[in-house]
Amino acid sequence: VFHVMEQLNVSERRVCRALNQPRSTQRYRPKIRASEERLVEQMIDLATKYGRYGYRRITALLQRDGWEV
Repeated sequence: VFHVMEQLNVSERRVCRALNQPRSTQRYRPKIRASEERLVEQMIDLATKYGRYGYRRITALLQRDGWEV
């Protein structure tokens, strides 16, 4: 949307209306919790350590360590 706004020099409202997309979608910023960042780091560590493990085994290891997955 912002690319179209810059290229055509039109408002966000007009671009969103033309694309049939709510304007609030453009302003949405997901909130990433600090615990989620630690979980991702732990997942990467386990995947690196146990390269042949799939997502189910990694999930089981995380749950065993007390993570809520």
